Amino acid sequence: MLEIVVKTENGERHVRVSADRLAGLVRRIGGDDDRFLVVQRIPDLPDVFVQVWHETGGDYTLEHRDGAADRHFQVLADRPESVIAAMTGWARGEAGWDAGLEWSLLDMGPVREAPPLDLPEAERDELTRRVREVLVGGYASRDQLAELAEEYLVTEDRRPVSREQARALADRMWRERVAEQAAWRGETDPERLARAFAALEAAGITARENFTCCRSCGTAEIGAESAPDARGFVYFHSQCTDSAAAGRGLMLLYGGFDGSAETTAAVGREVVSALDAVGLSAVWDGDPQRAVHVTPLDWRRRLVG
Repeated sequence: MLEIVVKTENGERHVRVSADRLAGLVRRIGGDDDRFLVVQRIPDLPDVFVQVWHETGGDYTLEHRDGAADRHFQVLADRPESVIAAMTGWARGEAGWDAGLEWSLLDMGPVREAPPLDLPEAERDELTRRVREVLVGGYASRDQLAELAEEYLVTEDRRPVSREQARALADRMWRERVAEQAAWRGETDPERLARAFAALEAAGITARENFTCCRSCGTAEIGAESAPDARGFVYFHSQCTDSAAAGRGLMLLYGGFDGSAETTAAVGREVVSALDAVGLSAVWDGDPQRAVHVTPLDWRRRLVG
């Protein structure tokens, strides 16, 4: 699989696709609401991407940006094959992936620098703490972090952080986290958890990470996520993620779709067994009315974007 995220005009998001799948997505574009792809590496880095635009009957407009607005290049191609070769080479980080194409530098205009944040120290610390908390949680994209930074301190009569300032803050903190995770080695606890959830899903237990904002919403919405033959569910919501990121362990909520205590307890046992199989410790007394707690837990979730 290529370590990329592919986003389409019609709202699809494809994470870690094969070279054949990427080629298929390039060949597909051209119709209404499906005319472009944006490809980012994992982890996403600010101002580093490749993208293509195509309308049926016309050329392919291929662009890539290499870290800044003054490093944004464009080329026209008449066949999808050359686009596919370039995008696949870029995704793999191959030397000379851009050779053989007549790239031109795009003039993106003057770069607008974000002014420094003008906040009291307490507000600045609070904002940074919250952005860091969500960042360490590991599920937010750079766009979501920037939106959080822009909206977090907003009141009815005050909007102290501009969109440009929010983007600058989110991108700076994102880069810092990417540098941190570069030193991580081997499988992390969140990756073990993802393996456990995948096994549960395959066994007929709907399993969702960072699902909804709270327990009430999660319990109300998990059914819509489930296959018709699913026996039960397990999930954790964003507040649970915050707790895990803060080093307080992770609470898992579970249940059976028939509503019985027996099925719920059986699902709880399956959850504990799946966690044990990947080397994670679960605290649970067997009571179907009590959540499963995963602890100790070293929450180092690698960023995607």
